[in-house]
Amino acid sequence: MRPLRPGEVADAGAAHASAATATASAVEERWSLMVANLGSARGRHIGACPDVSSGWTWNHGAVGRTVLIVDDHADFRAFARALLTADGFDVVGEAPDGASALAAARSLRPALVLLDVQLPDLDGFAVCEQLAGDDDPPAVVLTSSRDASSYRRRLGESSARGFIPKAELSGAELATLTA
Repeated sequence: MRPLRPGEVADAGAAHASAATATASAVEERWSLMVANLGSARGRHIGACPDVSSGWTWNHGAVGRTVLIVDDHADFRAFARALLTADGFDVVGEAPDGASALAAARSLRPALVLLDVQLPDLDGFAVCEQLAGDDDPPAVVLTSSRDASSYRRRLGESSARGFIPKAELSGAELATLTA
């Protein structure tokens, strides 16, 4: 098991539970923790390596800085917006479902779409493939409250740049996948 990060709360039950069998209450608890940690994301300095004492600067130049966030949970969209904005990204829009995600991506033309896998109408994989067929499509990074192992086959077949579990979302992780 990895060490806890600052602001993270130990949850031994969730650490050992299979993502596929997570209960709705466990998912809601994780949302609450992410929203509670939102305050620490707002105060971060942008442009410096997470280890500020190293003197390294953080280069987001390889990543298009405009992002569309697609998730059916308003709390997660708000959390992701604050976190990514604090990390130097320009969140140009949000969408709560697949149909509005397609419309928003085509009208806003973001460089990157952070896309939830489980949406109420189309799933994230279907949205990703439809966007991939567009002229000059955005980079797509899929996200879910479940582990990547839950989607292993579909992720391998997808045109998405990668996958980030919601609990591990950060600007640095997004930049790594889209560089």
